[in-house]
Amino acid sequence: MPMTTNTNADSSKWQDLSPLQLTNDKQLENIKSHLDLILLALEAIGNISSETILVAAKDLGLESVLRDRITLWRLRSSNPQRKSSGGRKKLDIEEARSLVLIICHLANKHQELLRRAVSLLEQVTEQKIPPHQTSLLGNYLDNFINYYQERIAIASNVSSESLSELAFNLLISLLFYSGKNGHRLLWMAIFDSAQKPNL
Repeated sequence: MPMTTNTNADSSKWQDLSPLQLTNDKQLENIKSHLDLILLALEAIGNISSETILVAAKDLGLESVLRDRITLWRLRSSNPQRKSSGGRKKLDIEEARSLVLIICHLANKHQELLRRAVSLLEQVTEQKIPPHQTSLLGNYLDNFINYYQERIAIASNVSSESLSELAFNLLISLLFYSGKNGHRLLWMAIFDSAQKPNL
């Protein structure tokens, strides 16, 4: 699927994401799950809506991948762990590349918020204060857990402690993905996630 970009920088980033060599469908499923969870964390911290994601796709010249809300829903439903995953076609590598660019674009727009949240997380961890007792981290954690329980089929089998750990790990990762080379870091991370089972 060719990419129509608005800037040379976008084209350069697309070229940075060389196709992954995957050996089985399970690896692709892990990539789908990983990307969907990162988007879920981004939604939880930045109150990002479907419309925001579609605007980001337009900004990046990716309307051919994400045309509307239905296309976005079908794409995210390719996560096999989702309650609504039945009947969705497989996510392909070009769609994965597009989602990586969109995630990093949105993370960059929320970079200051992400930096503040991660800094606060470090502070409360040092002071042995439960993160949920702060407004910013408490709201993020509530949003993340609510979204996870609403959308992910295996949610009932996951402890609240594991969910909290997942949420904060994803938050820290998002800060890294918000930087200049975030798209490369995320691309490498999803390749790593393809090699092992997700939560």
